Amino acid sequence: MEKVSLSARARTNLGKKVKKLRKEGKIPANLFGKDIKSKALDVEEKEFRKIFKEVGETALINVKVDSEAYPALIHKVQLDPKTDSILHVDFHKVNLKEKITTHVPIVLEGESPAGKTGIGLILQTLNEVEVESLPVDIPHDVKVNISKLEEIGQSVQVKDLKIDKEKVEVKNDPEATVVTVQTAEMKEEEVVEAPSPEEVEAIAEKGEKEEAGGEEKKEEAPAETPSAEEKPQEKSK
Repeated sequence: MEKVSLSARARTNLGKKVKKLRKEGKIPANLFGKDIKSKALDVEEKEFRKIFKEVGETALINVKVDSEAYPALIHKVQLDPKTDSILHVDFHKVNLKEKITTHVPIVLEGESPAGKTGIGLILQTLNEVEVESLPVDIPHDVKVNISKLEEIGQSVQVKDLKIDKEKVEVKNDPEATVVTVQTAEMKEEEVVEAPSPEEVEAIAEKGEKEEAGGEEKKEEAPAETPSAEEKPQEKSK
């Protein structure tokens, strides 16, 4: 896929002042990376939505700010849970010569004879894979043809995925199942019974003890925190 460009503008409106930007059809954003200082930006919502629909979070784009162009991935999109409007976007500036780790969606193609005839149910148990590669080699998605799944019990595993393994390393367990053919009875057997109140309490107590005995580490991309009344949520991959 040819790299697309997104025009951005340096932003001085911070905090609650970003509401004015959104009313003007712009989205507050941040550009960050380990070799640059975080930049506050804004982008045209209409243009961003078009590009995001096309490339998702796996394809490189050029974020153009004045005379500079930064190769980047769309790292995080925060949505308003009530209106689904975009509140904020993070762009992760990458080094084209350094490998990065990201998640790539799995897309099923074709039609399974087992599913078509009704003798089985197609169950996708893995929706994305974790990969490591140079930014330019990240696949947009991984397609799985299910037209050869004809019988109960047949499946596709991670090791069967069509990925250029010379350029892309898959981090998932090679034996992990991506999609399988099951009967309705088999699917029902997989339903896990909800734990009793006593078991829930025991699990909570165990978690509190483990948390008290260790330090939780979490790394997050720098981004502005929308006001409480906006209640943002992160869009899942």
